[in-house]
Amino acid sequence: MKPRVAAARALAELLRGKGSLSSALPLWQNKVSETDRALVQQLCYGTMRYYPRLNAYLGQLLDKPLRAKDSDITALLLLGLYQLEYTRIPDHAALGETVAVARVLKKPWATKLINGVLRRFQRSAETLRETLSGEPEFSTAHPRWLLDAYRQAWPNQAEQIVAANNAHPPFTLRVDLNQCSRDEYLKQLEAEAIAASPCPYSEAGITLAEACNPTGLPGFNAGLLSVQDEAAQLAAPLLRLKPGLRVLDACAAPGGKTGHILQSEPALAEVVALDLEERRLTRVRENLTRLNVTATTIAGDGTRPGDWWDNQVFDRILLDAPCSASGIVRRHSDIKLLRTPADIVRLAELQGELLDALWPTLATGGILLYATCSALPAENCDVISAFLARTPDAVDDPIDSAWGQPQNNGRQLLPQLGGHDGFYYARLIKTGSA
Repeated sequence: MKPRVAAARALAELLRGKGSLSSALPLWQNKVSETDRALVQQLCYGTMRYYPRLNAYLGQLLDKPLRAKDSDITALLLLGLYQLEYTRIPDHAALGETVAVARVLKKPWATKLINGVLRRFQRSAETLRETLSGEPEFSTAHPRWLLDAYRQAWPNQAEQIVAANNAHPPFTLRVDLNQCSRDEYLKQLEAEAIAASPCPYSEAGITLAEACNPTGLPGFNAGLLSVQDEAAQLAAPLLRLKPGLRVLDACAAPGGKTGHILQSEPALAEVVALDLEERRLTRVRENLTRLNVTATTIAGDGTRPGDWWDNQVFDRILLDAPCSASGIVRRHSDIKLLRTPADIVRLAELQGELLDALWPTLATGGILLYATCSALPAENCDVISAFLARTPDAVDDPIDSAWGQPQNNGRQLLPQLGGHDGFYYARLIKTGSA
């Protein structure tokens, strides 16, 4: 299968409201040659990164929107505009190859439409930019509701968040400090002529100057390294781990934080990795096997511990709660298309349900660390404040750190250009005085 055919198929699924790039893209990438998979990924993630802007162009270039059943043609138009506007692909190749896909999709009628729209864009791009420049969705490449949410929550940082969201994410590693110090590993990278720098907040974090296939890095296959953003690396130290503790990693997939917990304190009594679906735990087990660490994996619903909990309390709980991912838009650019304001309300309710359900499984004196990759207070400090108000034996344990910004409860990191993702942490202690 040609790469643009695969990209159009994947994007059409998103436009029809089916799945996400994380679920759809691997299926279509497997249908192209290995050498073309990176191009398919670039086309899909790039088109979604600039979707609000590209869609605004289409609104000017089409007399009327295409029908829902022709979402694959809409996807092709978006792909063509992305290639012409944002890539180094020669215009003639971008235009010719994109038009040709319509025949493969058995819609030859669309070839004339696609050719006409893309050639009109070539002729009038500058005029279109001037016409649309006053539209916030066009100028920021963000849906209006999300832009408004950032501006309301972070009026002084909203521009920075938008810039970070539209940039390519940094490629960050976590070193297993039991095997090698960070400085030692930086020397290994230097010997391999791989440019890298230490992360400012995670003692185990290294950011490479350029992304690469991690399997080719020294020690990766032996479990010395994990690919993990610096913000996510802060979870394990916040848990205050000690030998002999029993730890629950709720919503554990794909297992990056589970592995970090096990590496941070090898003498833990047990780590239980919980996730809703068995298929997601397969990835957790694969990652832990590569790191040479072991956890008890359980498929279960965090809001229903009665179905899976053995009534043995946990000394530590990491609740990496499902969220909007509004702090990692640069890694999941399809959020700009898929998320809606209603999702924030629904997710906040789920986050509260998870806190309420898991709290009874925590030992007196134990710590629950609440984490999200959201930059919106409605999923973060607002959720924690409401939980504390209704939970007498829960107290906020303030996080005193050089990173992030203190909130009423917890601490918020905002996405940084070239630096860490957007993340939120709140540390709670169970006092036992209900």
